[in-house]
Amino acid sequence: MSVTIKAGVLIGGLCAVWTFVMGFTGWYKHPVLLNAFWVVVLIQIGVLVWALRQTAAERSYWGQVGAGTLMSVIAGAILFCSSLLFTVVVFPHYFEDLRAMHGELLRSAGTPEADVKAQVEAAAASETPLMQAVSGLIGTVMTGLVASLIIGAFARRRTAAAPGSAA
Repeated sequence: MSVTIKAGVLIGGLCAVWTFVMGFTGWYKHPVLLNAFWVVVLIQIGVLVWALRQTAAERSYWGQVGAGTLMSVIAGAILFCSSLLFTVVVFPHYFEDLRAMHGELLRSAGTPEADVKAQVEAAAASETPLMQAVSGLIGTVMTGLVASLIIGAFARRRTAAAPGSAA
């Protein structure tokens, strides 16, 4: 199996596991711990760094960017499916829980009840399993593209600077 496929599956798998950790611990219901979800970005970047270093000697800069983006597309497809599993099957009340937390945060900030209701209802329109899964797919691919543009430059430079390197 190529590094590209391995890395894509690794990113998708690790991020899916982290998402389920967030679910089973209930952290997604906590206003501060909910931010731990963003660990998925660190996972993705970490795996991309590892994988693009592995392939730096054999690919051009744009080859690196393409490989990192393809890794992210593979990961995104896995995360699309795991997101649907998470929000439809395992945690079917996920969005209701988020709306309740959102309402509590607004109330604790002194927002009038009519405004709380309006804001929670407005957010609910985009809080569906499919929208969540599509957003995750797009976010994963875009993060991978931007990260690969940066990582590819450094991985290539580092390889080119290494003694005995044929970059």
